[in-house]
Amino acid sequence: MVSEQATNGATGSSPLPDLDTREHIERFVDQFYARLLEDSVLAPIFVEVAGVDLAVHLPHIKDYWSKLLLGERDYQRHTMNIHRVLHGKRQLRPEDFERWLSFFISTVDAHYAGPRAERAKRVATTIAANMEKALQ
Repeated sequence: MVSEQATNGATGSSPLPDLDTREHIERFVDQFYARLLEDSVLAPIFVEVAGVDLAVHLPHIKDYWSKLLLGERDYQRHTMNIHRVLHGKRQLRPEDFERWLSFFISTVDAHYAGPRAERAKRVATTIAANMEKALQ
């Protein structure tokens, strides 16, 4: 089961930006996916099993996180249904969710700090746990 990951608890002034603008969220998504697609475990899920076309997929993910962190309304898809289809092609295991979450949190911690960055990590932890539970 997805565990609660430690956050860095960033407080005060930081040289790192927060995930408080669309531009920062878009940069984060690009950084996060660059790392995921280099991973020997997760990359095949995205590339071979899901057949992700990054030119199509990344704008959806940027809209998704902008909705969650900024309240933007551009994202209208149902993420659970999308992942159920993927799970039918290749079972998504607890360790896949843990790995995804680890990459998410470490990417945030490396590049961002502030209230929205902390919120992103909490939301990602909840998403991973809920998705894992729903698909098992």
